[in-house]
Amino acid sequence: MSQKVAVVGAGKLGEALLSGMIRAGWAPGDLMVTTRRAERAQHLRTRYGVAPASNAEAAKSADTLIVVVKPQDMGALLDELAPHTPPDRLVISGAAGVPTSFFEQRLAQGTPVVRVMANTPALVEEAMSVISAGTHATAEHLAHAEEIFGAVGKTMRIPEAQQDAATALSGSGPAYFYYLVEAMTDAGILLGLPRDKAHDLIVQSAIGAAVMLRDSGEHPVRLRENVTSPAGTTINAIRELENHGVRAALIAALEAARDRSRALASGA
Repeated sequence: MSQKVAVVGAGKLGEALLSGMIRAGWAPGDLMVTTRRAERAQHLRTRYGVAPASNAEAAKSADTLIVVVKPQDMGALLDELAPHTPPDRLVISGAAGVPTSFFEQRLAQGTPVVRVMANTPALVEEAMSVISAGTHATAEHLAHAEEIFGAVGKTMRIPEAQQDAATALSGSGPAYFYYLVEAMTDAGILLGLPRDKAHDLIVQSAIGAAVMLRDSGEHPVRLRENVTSPAGTTINAIRELENHGVRAALIAALEAARDRSRALASGA
């Protein structure tokens, strides 16, 4: 990889990207990182051989800036980067809810911006990253973003207008599954199983179900029906889920997550 890439604000996601990119073939010498804390920078240098830099140095030297700070910190960071960022620099944003227009208004006219929403399974190279182009981003810029985020999982291009919905589904999605596993583990304990055995049963069931969803090509309704025999245990459980409005609650929860993503974009 010949282009220099800087990860600006290298927290957990930034470190996952660094690790994945190096395994995918990027040379550590082509990667830069910026952090708030000197000890964090030293950790990344020692572990990955990447060069720590200031935000200004990264903006001047790197061909691509991957900005992965919190949404509420983005305005101040862009104020710091703008004087040093030439208009041909590709800027990739990993901040939830922050539109590409927010960057375009603060950076040099014509700066290409790509918006990416990755989720935490990037830490185990199983991320789902959704990618959208800003006004000045080309197909080449999108392909470069896919190459980077493809190092930590799958990628999908969507129109930016769909980013808030994708944030609700996949960005926040892992938390919903953890919540479900937590609840099912408690149920297993109530039914008489030790916590560790209940946990292992549920986690392996989740992994198996996910692989079947991914690889079988079957609709989830068909897969569910294959487990649901007449007058059996599963249909009784499904009836209780429906009686308690679980489907409606999930829809309402995702709408709430989407609405919060929109609110973040407006600075609320």
